[in-house]
Amino acid sequence: MGYRLKIAGIIPARYASTRLPGKPLKDICGKTMIQRVYERVCKSKLVDEVIVATDDFRIITEVERFGGKAVMTSADHLTGTDRIAEVAQQLDCDIVVNIQGDEPLIMPEIIDEVISALVTDKNQVMTTCCTAIHNKERLNNHHVVKVVSDIYGNAMMFSRSVLPYPFAADDVTTYEHIGIFAFRKDFLLKYITLPQTPLSLTESLEQLKAMESGYPIKVVKTKFPYYPPSIDTQENLDNIIEFIKTHAFS
Repeated sequence: MGYRLKIAGIIPARYASTRLPGKPLKDICGKTMIQRVYERVCKSKLVDEVIVATDDFRIITEVERFGGKAVMTSADHLTGTDRIAEVAQQLDCDIVVNIQGDEPLIMPEIIDEVISALVTDKNQVMTTCCTAIHNKERLNNHHVVKVVSDIYGNAMMFSRSVLPYPFAADDVTTYEHIGIFAFRKDFLLKYITLPQTPLSLTESLEQLKAMESGYPIKVVKTKFPYYPPSIDTQENLDNIIEFIKTHAFS
């Protein structure tokens, strides 16, 4: 049998969120947000190990309470990618998946789509995913990142603006970027050393530095339902709680 790639799923979790402090520990229908995210990632068929990367002992304590694994990282990291890279450096793995810690409804099947795209294409170093936008409010929301890809599925641009702009057509499908990234481990460790670039700073979108530095990002159009939004505010949290109550979402 051939060598099977080892895949680590790492969830970055900061306690000091600006708009919703302590959000990883917020209760969502009897479970903390970080527990819900952790359990969703554990349902992935391709992830071998799930780890929370955090800067706060309160989050460590909570993850250990529900039987998960967490690693303390530096409090000085500017991005979640820097945080997961600190953990990944110590792991025996080939692929590292960054799963946002504020997506308690993420489908494990979407995580597997992102991983599969990296495993099957040896030329790719970084993959992510997107979903079609059918809601005008999300279309015009600058917190919702949009993405356009070339005919080979590689990202051409990520932006907070409407992308592409429907100047000459009315039936354009706009795609929302879903914040899951899979990296080959060696590229992840290189990626965090890349300097910020003009577009990445302008849009405040870290992934643009990879493209501006000449590295392609493969974008998968998911076949599975995506349940936004990520939790950044109390309103987001309330909406997620209502959704779970209404849909009996486990």
